Amino acid sequence: MMNMTPTQTIQLLLPPHYRVDDFFAFHLRDPQNIAEIVTENTLRKGIIWQQYPAQITLSIENHNATFSLDIDALQVSATQHEKLTLATHLLGLNQPVELFEDIYLSHPILGKLITPQRGVRVYQSASTFEALVWAIIGQQISVLAAIAIRRRFIQAVGMQHSSGIWCFPTVQQVAQVDDNILRKTGFSTGKIIALRGVCEAIENQRLDLDLTVTPDNVEDVTAQLLAIKGIGPWTISYALLRGFNYLDGSLHGDVAVRRNLQTLLNHTEQPSTKETQHWLVQFAPWRALVAAHLWRYQSAAGY
Repeated sequence: MMNMTPTQTIQLLLPPHYRVDDFFAFHLRDPQNIAEIVTENTLRKGIIWQQYPAQITLSIENHNATFSLDIDALQVSATQHEKLTLATHLLGLNQPVELFEDIYLSHPILGKLITPQRGVRVYQSASTFEALVWAIIGQQISVLAAIAIRRRFIQAVGMQHSSGIWCFPTVQQVAQVDDNILRKTGFSTGKIIALRGVCEAIENQRLDLDLTVTPDNVEDVTAQLLAIKGIGPWTISYALLRGFNYLDGSLHGDVAVRRNLQTLLNHTEQPSTKETQHWLVQFAPWRALVAAHLWRYQSAAGY
């Protein structure tokens, strides 16, 4: 059994209307639970911390979240600040949801969407790289197919924590894996090219996934991602939303967004991508958060 660093917890007070069930539903997408395990009010998730397998444990009770990180290495630890930053990121607590709701609860159309589901926010992947890889995997296939590929990918490329949970692989691990292994997990040639391009751009410092994305630099980040073969607007918008915590990406090409917008507007036909883009423009700089509400309109686990 591996030696682990002593476990120290941190506590976070969650805001009013925090949607605890939605947070856990997001991490329950894979029924086989190899990398995320939810039991009652607790999430366990595998990540790699400074090249070592680690397990996040995040419990929520009475609007209080308790977070800990168990690392398979005595010589490696995380500071309280690092754990607070990671927990805040995962929970989506950096998002000014209350301000958004104050502005739009009285909106004649959007108010009808957000009033019954106050507190919707975008729960984040543990890293921007994880979010970007998930977006690549999910290109033009069903969610169920994407979940299966992601599971096989983690088991083929990632590492296993001493608890048994699997940890999402790092850029370095993905860069070293053979294409045939990726094909066996379900990656198409196009997805392999995109994945390779992302890893190469990161390693050559043409892409900085640690950057805080703002309205002032989002065009630069978008251009960096668009320069990678196989990365398109939907992949970028999803990565901005789920990894960079940027709430103004326009997910107008998303099928669920368009389908649920049709229901919200009570239209007989589904709006086109262009029509959806035009409708979302009025809600900048919150377009991705509006998209999350449209996802939530359908399913707690669907966004």
